[in-house]
Amino acid sequence: MDRSTTRCAYALAMSGGACLWLATAMMSGRTEAWDASSYWTVAYPLAIIWSGWLGYRFPERSWRWGVAVMFAQAGVLMVSSSSYGLLPLGLILFGVLALPTIGLANVMAKLRLRHDVQ
Repeated sequence: MDRSTTRCAYALAMSGGACLWLATAMMSGRTEAWDASSYWTVAYPLAIIWSGWLGYRFPERSWRWGVAVMFAQAGVLMVSSSSYGLLPLGLILFGVLALPTIGLANVMAKLRLRHDVQ
């Protein structure tokens, strides 16, 4: 993957994660999107699916797309938050939430690579 393709993939991952966080927060009226039930039922599953699509589309080191999607949400939280007291715990939670996104991105990348070989 060349440099411009990598930049494009990162931009897609990070903008997707940020948009999911912002849209959920705005639609629910919450400061933190994960305080809304729609984050867990809609936005987070979409983040996992988005990471899987990115892993399929950009299979080289696919784990990074799941990380980028979730930590873009952490970045939006840090910018929009008025208090940083729970930030370390929030970053740990984003790390845990990144595990399924990483997993699906890797599975989809392997499917893509297997498909390309055949």
